Amino acid sequence: MAEMAENLNYVREQIAQSAAKAGRAADDIELVAITKTHPAERVREAVDAGQQLFGESRVQEARAKIPELPSALRWHFVGHLQRNKIRHALPLFELFQSVDSLALGQEMNRIANEEGMHPRVLLEVNVAGEGSKFGFKPETLRTEMESLLALPRLSIEGLMIIPPLAEEAEASRTFFVQLRELRDALEKEFNIKLPRLSMGMTSDFPIAVEEGATLVRVGTAIFGERSRKGALKSALGG
Repeated sequence: MAEMAENLNYVREQIAQSAAKAGRAADDIELVAITKTHPAERVREAVDAGQQLFGESRVQEARAKIPELPSALRWHFVGHLQRNKIRHALPLFELFQSVDSLALGQEMNRIANEEGMHPRVLLEVNVAGEGSKFGFKPETLRTEMESLLALPRLSIEGLMIIPPLAEEAEASRTFFVQLRELRDALEKEFNIKLPRLSMGMTSDFPIAVEEGATLVRVGTAIFGERSRKGALKSALGG
């Protein structure tokens, strides 16, 4: 319990220091504690240490874990959402950070209409053009933005990025800057507000805060390394 509190305090202090460095208020940045492969008992430790906002990346795991935990907790979906899981996911999460294609947005809109729901979403952007990652290419997002904004059930609140893995946190900065600049351009071009930028994980969240993140997704720095068993199970789709 003490270790969990220390970990959370450390992350929050890092956020506050980076925010101050950038002339921002620490309260403008929300910490999403990523619970992937970690059991409900570990999440309860984080709750006891004051954390209320969590993120999951697999619907199956979330469906098992979330009902075991206090109903007042807030949950974000941060992984690739398979279309056949949308109906199960909609009631579980207050924000879907990873809408990564127009087709996914259209299917989510269709199912949300059937279910009488209004999902809040971020659009995941693959700024680096990595073939192994999901997300809109910036140029594709520009051409499809009008179609996305026309989906009446979706509330598009901002953008999300997972930058390439790098040895040094500083290497992520250029991608965070590109995402922020893309957001600014979209706001101007389409006369909309996209106030939320989800960027930064355990390895680089202080840099993300300096570059304008409003949401940081931190797992390892809070919960420790994922167990090999849990990680393998997740990788295998179990």
